[in-house]
Amino acid sequence: MRVLLPLLRTSWAWRLGAPAAAAAAAAARLPRGASAGPGPRRAMAFYRTEERGQPHSPGYRLFFKNVAGHYISPFHDIPLKVDSEENLFNMVVEVPRWTNAKMEIATKEPLNPIKQDVKDGKLRYVANIFPHKGYIWNYGALPQTWEDPHRKDKSTDCCGDNDPIDVCEIGSKVLSRGDVVHVKILGILALIDQGETDWKLIAINVNDPEASKFHDIEDVKKYKPGYLEATLNWFRFYKIPEGKPENQFAFNGEFKNKAFALEVIKSTHECWKALLMEKCAGGAINCTNVQVCDSPFHCSQEEARSLVESVSFSLNKGSNEEDQVWHFLGK
Repeated sequence: MRVLLPLLRTSWAWRLGAPAAAAAAAAARLPRGASAGPGPRRAMAFYRTEERGQPHSPGYRLFFKNVAGHYISPFHDIPLKVDSEENLFNMVVEVPRWTNAKMEIATKEPLNPIKQDVKDGKLRYVANIFPHKGYIWNYGALPQTWEDPHRKDKSTDCCGDNDPIDVCEIGSKVLSRGDVVHVKILGILALIDQGETDWKLIAINVNDPEASKFHDIEDVKKYKPGYLEATLNWFRFYKIPEGKPENQFAFNGEFKNKAFALEVIKSTHECWKALLMEKCAGGAINCTNVQVCDSPFHCSQEEARSLVESVSFSLNKGSNEEDQVWHFLGK
């Protein structure tokens, strides 16, 4: 077993347990605009990760801990927003840019660690579709959001995909799996995946050297020309090597602006709150959490530790060979 301690960012819980609340209170005592560490948005190292099992194996899991060293759920216990700022959110990084392994928050497992997706008994990798190597952004999700599969979206006329809302982070730095970073939301794309709404947020890490240039979707067109077109094509074609048809989009593939995106986030956060309060049917979604104190799914720190320690994993070395096959889909 390896324990990783990556540099992670501060956050504020929707409802904090005592250890996290104390840490948050300490951060709140800082002068306005000050930080407890280097960088513009690095107030405290609030989260760290712990690997169990070998990467590139079905049993691999990446668990999250808070600043006090207690296990938490990245889906439910990391807060959606940072302080009270309108457009500053926590993003959980699942897949670093240029990698192929399809990693995701395990929504149906206790404490929702990150794992590699498996289909038909095989680990999943996204294909390299020329000229793109793997994922072309840092890819992840906003915590405390949920696209309700029983709720039809008014703008797409399709129900949600039963996952947290996805984020494509377009900054210059290649982030690490399990990083929790502060991002500014710039816009959103409505992918329709097998009849389900699968929103894709476009965002940028606030610590990116060029972050101050980006405020809305038009800035992406201005300062990173071609990136949105590449993003649309990536999502349109990425399943073709699996023998599936092209993906479809609402709004004819138009990227909606920041204001539209913020409303979608607000809606998915409300769906998540209903899920955690058992006010809607969550199906197989595992809602176990440590810090949402008034949730019926709340558990103690000791119970969380027992859940993690009960997870079986293999020390056998996994295959670290990512998909090196290239697909050419020129038309």
